[in-house]
Amino acid sequence: MVLLYIHSRSLMLYLSEFQIKLSNQYITPAFSLALCTESAPSHFLIAGRNSSGKSLLISALAGNGKVASGSRECTSVVAEVSVFKQQAIIEEEKQKDSADILDVIAEPTQVRELFAQTNEDYQNHPYYDELASALRIEHLLDNGFLSLSTGETRKIIIMLAWLSNASIILLDEPFEGLDAEAISAFSRFLVSQQQASLVLTANKLADIPKNMQAQLIVMDDLAITWKSEDKLNYDGLRSELSTWFALESDDIDVPSALNAKDKHGDDPNRNNRNLNDQNSELDSLPHTLIQLKDGFVRFDERTVFEKLNFTLNKNEHWQITGPNGSGKTCLLQMFTGDNSHCYTNDLTMFGIKRGTGESIWDIKKHIGIMSNALHMQYKVNASVEHVIISGFHDSIGLYTRPTLAERMVAEQWLEVLGLKQKKNSPFQSLSFGDQRLVLIARSMVKHPAVLILDEPCNGLDDFNRQKALKLIDILARAGTSTLLYVNHHAEERIPSIHNTLNMKDYNV
Repeated sequence: MVLLYIHSRSLMLYLSEFQIKLSNQYITPAFSLALCTESAPSHFLIAGRNSSGKSLLISALAGNGKVASGSRECTSVVAEVSVFKQQAIIEEEKQKDSADILDVIAEPTQVRELFAQTNEDYQNHPYYDELASALRIEHLLDNGFLSLSTGETRKIIIMLAWLSNASIILLDEPFEGLDAEAISAFSRFLVSQQQASLVLTANKLADIPKNMQAQLIVMDDLAITWKSEDKLNYDGLRSELSTWFALESDDIDVPSALNAKDKHGDDPNRNNRNLNDQNSELDSLPHTLIQLKDGFVRFDERTVFEKLNFTLNKNEHWQITGPNGSGKTCLLQMFTGDNSHCYTNDLTMFGIKRGTGESIWDIKKHIGIMSNALHMQYKVNASVEHVIISGFHDSIGLYTRPTLAERMVAEQWLEVLGLKQKKNSPFQSLSFGDQRLVLIARSMVKHPAVLILDEPCNGLDDFNRQKALKLIDILARAGTSTLLYVNHHAEERIPSIHNTLNMKDYNV
């Protein structure tokens, strides 16, 4: 047991052998931790790789789930910014939308209504104007919460934390999903604000706000393994974490896709025919894989983007950038057929013009995808192995018996990801970062003609982030898939991707 005390005058939040049972029935380890602060706010940085237990500790500090054992004492108002909190509010709003079964017409909750529910006088909150400006959310106030993009909902969760007047704010990977401008402004705000003591988690060095001073807590294998005796300045934090965030440098071999016979059953004579089969499928498609002419997306009176002409040719990979709400996800959903604007636009996919009676599966069979939305939707009870294999079938969950060949490929991917020992573990039992890695592998298993990666590195520490970026680069150079890669961070550029589409150029 590691009992951590931060020297100060008054106790604020205390855990003693505290365990909680989360919604997926997972019981956390027993955490013992005391967070104290002086009269001025103090900050704490919880660092560690994926699966180290950072998010579990944040959930315990927040008092989520049901108490399994131990005790939690808190003398302060605590607010939480996390994927868990984000999903909880989204689910709550979706339940309101289902109220029509009770003959009640549900009105979508506007952002300003959420703010008012948290703080009736929210516009006069001391940090409202500064934080709203940093996150650039004023134009979202009259929008329904469920209509917002993933990054925009993250910003609203952040606003709610400060509007609650909390004196402790738990920030689990606070910058994930935010665009570059928002990250820079919010980082400065975190250092300057004086309302709350902050508890931040960090997967990578870039997660440390510049000029922040904090006590460092390092986690590994679901336990606190090291702590600084005193507060460290920014340079001290980076220096201490450089050894924990050392990057993997070994080359990574991407497992082959299945050949035609393997896709329908076990093949004892598989040998080296995979690559030829992949290339023959790709050769059967036209050189221009996707073409959008004068593209637009409009919702009622709001135009997300317009006048977009885009052509995706074989092996011409693209990075798609732009601020939150600029239409990146809408564009990708048009390509996958998950946005009805694919029928109102002049859009041709793999030589098939949309809206001509084609089957959606004629389109989807050529596409692999990894996105924030997919991650949030993937809540089925499936093993890690089955999640990867489900990529062969474009399904959420696995509903057919996997072939020996499919299992062999899945095992190879698990070896690459360092998760072979978790082959039979429930997907939901993995950390958020490890889930992300598994879903990236799922999108890659069939070496699709078009691979869509929508912010694939969200939630990954430096080690796994570098591995994922290397995998993406290898796949880009392999010539079997053409990539559409969305990201906000300049340091996550893929060397083999030379084309950039900035959606900001097509906003009204």
